[in-house]
Amino acid sequence: MKNKLPLLFLLGFVLIGLIINSCKKNTQSAIPALFTNGKWQLASVLVTNTNNAVTTTTTFNTVCDSTQMFTFNTDNTCTYTNFSCIPQKSSGHWSLSADQLTLYVADMTCDTSAIGGKAKPFAQAQIVNLGDYSLVLQTGDYNVIPTTTNKTRVVRYGFVRQKASIK
Repeated sequence: MKNKLPLLFLLGFVLIGLIINSCKKNTQSAIPALFTNGKWQLASVLVTNTNNAVTTTTTFNTVCDSTQMFTFNTDNTCTYTNFSCIPQKSSGHWSLSADQLTLYVADMTCDTSAIGGKAKPFAQAQIVNLGDYSLVLQTGDYNVIPTTTNKTRVVRYGFVRQKASIK
């Protein structure tokens, strides 16, 4: 009986510690740090069009000889170089939705003269994947369910993180 009391006290102490630690909320997020920790190079552009329940998928950026880079800064500014394989540098401001699943870059306008003028390609982009070395953004009609009566177009941009240059 004497040995059970210290054991019971220790078990109660551990239980109280677990309850207190499980209630702590961490307000810091790793998502902005993943965006701003380096430059993102475009690796692929996949466009999926659905019309009358027929889906076609086309891969773009296969013959572009320009490096396309997306850079996010800690002050919530961003730049995109050579969008749509056209020599240019577009700038804007980025933010995340409250649930951190959507990227907003509404004030960045890119030249798309090869396909028809100007565009805001990342005005609202769903974050499909984000890790230390890869980023996939999805734009277009990603929240519309394709049916036989509507047309949808979803563009997926795949990026890989580039190592910082050593000087």
